[in-house]
Amino acid sequence: MTDSPSQVPQHLSVRELLEDSALGLKMRLVAGGAGLDRKIQHVRIQKSGLALVGHLHGVVPTRIQIMGGTELSYIEGLRPAEQASAVAALLSVGLSCVLVTRGAEPSPSLVAAAQRTDTPLLVCAERSSLAINRLHALLDERLAPRTRIHGVLVDVFEVGVLLLGKSGIGKSECALELVMRGHRLVADDAIECDFRPPGMVFGQPAALLRHHIEVRGLGILNIKDLFGVTAIRERKRLDLVVELEQGEREYDRLGLEDETRDILGVAVRKVTLPVRPGRNMSSIIEIAARNELLRQAGHHPARDLVHRLERSLDVNGPPSYAPASSSAPNYEPGRPPSSQFRAPVLNESSAPPPVTPRKTS
Repeated sequence: MTDSPSQVPQHLSVRELLEDSALGLKMRLVAGGAGLDRKIQHVRIQKSGLALVGHLHGVVPTRIQIMGGTELSYIEGLRPAEQASAVAALLSVGLSCVLVTRGAEPSPSLVAAAQRTDTPLLVCAERSSLAINRLHALLDERLAPRTRIHGVLVDVFEVGVLLLGKSGIGKSECALELVMRGHRLVADDAIECDFRPPGMVFGQPAALLRHHIEVRGLGILNIKDLFGVTAIRERKRLDLVVELEQGEREYDRLGLEDETRDILGVAVRKVTLPVRPGRNMSSIIEIAARNELLRQAGHHPARDLVHRLERSLDVNGPPSYAPASSSAPNYEPGRPPSSQFRAPVLNESSAPPPVTPRKTS
């Protein structure tokens, strides 16, 4: 299995757009019904204002073209011959479709050009801003880059952990142990991944494998039936990749080096864990998820420790204690400045607890 994006671009036909109940727009076809199978391949719409004055540079045919009140009022202000010329130039580039908002009736020249070029001309009752927002939401879902990954996806402490490794290394067994510890299974074996802006990858199970997991020796298990609805999750963002492997190579002992795995153009942090007899992998994966939460909050324990060690070993750096000023009561001009330090300031963790005086009767 590969975790690179598919080379075949995602697309949605105009016919599918009209029939999609999730869009939530009251759209109707006015002209150009012969072109309903034209493909929409871009997740963002395009306004056609400049194109109507002859500036066609930047017009993307696979984007939905929106005509609102501004564009329609401009067309209506032209003479009939100018109207025909403007809309003919726009529709000559083979647009996927043109959507007129606010329920306005398109001009006869626009209807005639759409019919002549087989360009679907749609009208919706909603205003432009609402139509654009709903189109973007639908296209983000339908045209999102997708790929399928062979692995196991588990929700551990609200961290989406993707378990990868060779077949038979124990990914499903780790996932089953994590479910028994109270975590949630998202997908086993085949994970359908899709990209969402601004830079996130979400995973969900293949439709036929939802809620199921394969454990060698036991066969196919239904996690929802065994543990209830609280043990499964339908969809989760990928936050951490855990690569399980068997080998004797050198592994990162400090955790200073950050590895990532590219999934649909997103760099997801990755850790590599060696699998050895007697090693409790589910507990280690739990700790990896907790550590990821710390890192997302801005804490990096390994780097913090190394930074403290470097400061304590740096002979040219500042001393551990701050030198006393010349106005201090215990300052002695005859002594070297390097030997005059203030006593360390006690903080909450290092200060001794206050002594409560004993009550006497």
